[in-house]
Amino acid sequence: MSLSPYSRSEHLRAVWPWLPLWAVVALAAIFSHGPMPLYSTRTLAVAWEMWNQGHWLVPHINGQPYSEKAPLLFWLIQGGWFVFGVSDVWPRILEVLVGGAQLVLVSLLARRLFPHRPWMARATPWMLLAFGYAFLFGLQIMYDVLLATWTLAALLCLTPKSQRAEPRWLLFGLCLGLGLLTKGPVMLLHVVFPWLLGPLWSDWASEHRARWYGRGLLSFLLGGAMLLAWALPAGFSGGEAYRQRLFFTQTAGRVVDKLAQGKDLQNHAEPFWFYLLWLPVMLFPFSGWPRMWVAVASLRRPLESGLRFALCWLVPGFVVFSLISGKQVYYPLPELGGMALLMAGAIAVLRERRPVVAASGWLGTWPLALGSIVFALLLFALPLLVAGNHLHGEWPDAAAPYSRYFSVVFLLLGALVLLRGRGELRRLAVAGLIGVLALNTLFTLTLWNRFDLRPISQMLGAAEQAGRPIAFLGNYEGQFHFEGRLTRPIQELFGNQAVQDQAIQDFSRAHPDGVVVRRVDQPDATALRYALLVQPFRSSWLEVWPAVALADLRAGQTPPEPAQPTRVYPSDDRRYSPRP
Repeated sequence: MSLSPYSRSEHLRAVWPWLPLWAVVALAAIFSHGPMPLYSTRTLAVAWEMWNQGHWLVPHINGQPYSEKAPLLFWLIQGGWFVFGVSDVWPRILEVLVGGAQLVLVSLLARRLFPHRPWMARATPWMLLAFGYAFLFGLQIMYDVLLATWTLAALLCLTPKSQRAEPRWLLFGLCLGLGLLTKGPVMLLHVVFPWLLGPLWSDWASEHRARWYGRGLLSFLLGGAMLLAWALPAGFSGGEAYRQRLFFTQTAGRVVDKLAQGKDLQNHAEPFWFYLLWLPVMLFPFSGWPRMWVAVASLRRPLESGLRFALCWLVPGFVVFSLISGKQVYYPLPELGGMALLMAGAIAVLRERRPVVAASGWLGTWPLALGSIVFALLLFALPLLVAGNHLHGEWPDAAAPYSRYFSVVFLLLGALVLLRGRGELRRLAVAGLIGVLALNTLFTLTLWNRFDLRPISQMLGAAEQAGRPIAFLGNYEGQFHFEGRLTRPIQELFGNQAVQDQAIQDFSRAHPDGVVVRRVDQPDATALRYALLVQPFRSSWLEVWPAVALADLRAGQTPPEPAQPTRVYPSDDRRYSPRP
């Protein structure tokens, strides 16, 4: 009994200070601006429509069954809404909690795989939290962060404990099932190779191959049964088209590009070298640390089991994901925990086997320090470059009033990284975490107004409450539904120019009081005179029109004068103003 308080104290000390630091930074970043379109807004739209329409079994978006994703994340969001009420606060806190769970899981995984290297359990979470790429995607309300958590949990179940070498097969199967319910069959690709190659890294698997593969197969069947327990009734409830996409074309279309053609699937086809090209970005800031590259390149056989585990996880997974047609930069998020394990393990081996090389100043963090200082100087000079008409653009013009404040931040981070001595990895991790927070804050101050869909969403919400039908020119992806609390579908008007013109005419005749949303490269004089609202969105603009006014203009006629001037956002943008 006397060991219990001590044990709890040791567990708390093990997560200090990296977990509190990461939680504070993540909360500050994720609440610095609203949900990001289209990643977060689409997820919230599906969760909102399931909540509002009572579609607990089949996810829906814009009135149609949504076959792109499994429902676990939506269920978790709705569970929080049931307790705390509907808002975007709980989904963001949920993402922070899930991200923190990843750090704890990767620390436990390092402790299991490297039992004779206590440093690994402390260093690995520092490396994972410093990945700027993973941090920024962790701010999105999306599925891959939760999928990464179930991946790490499943792999943790495969690793040996000091009291038990055999994997926890039941927990392994449950984690597999939860991952499958998060994002479907892709979960299997994230965990299958460490299991298939188990005898290469696990002594227990090598000695008990039949039990390893037999019980492992039962665990995969358990996970698949959990997915089918939802998918079968959902497929029959959602209809034939939904069932076809859910069980075949949705997954197959991502794997083989030709299967997605003509099926309106999110394939995201990219060449096989896509992930290799993005690898330095995924691993930043450690991709700019020479010591890490030398450590990985210096690995020689015999490798300890933890390093063999990381290689069995990463190498075949990287090859298979590169061969799959559909690619997105956030698909390998679950593998970043394995990258942290590999890099930390390689550095530990380098320190042990080649201490002189491991202590070399030439392999230190000076390239990153130099880069941070150069970036600070550029930020300091930015107001002068803009004022002297040497540099112009959406971002430089918006950043110039704030850039010198942030130049001080990056100058201090460069000085921190330039320090030598013990704690090099921790200093680099802290600098990377604070640096990505600073960039996110600068983005919020300068470019967020080009991503903030609150003005148009709230206008559309008011239009729906007034009983005015809404149409969208092109493909609508749910970006207005949650913020506007829309309860009815938005009609999509597809086709080329001639087809859209006819669709607008038909919509305006059927709904004289309706409104039409369209996306344009730049608003023209007619939009600033007759549209209800004009606002920037990414590199283009969104316009809300009275359907009759837009139909008249498309037919070459002059619409009646509007009762109210066009609302232009941001309201202080002097380049655009209502025309008389």
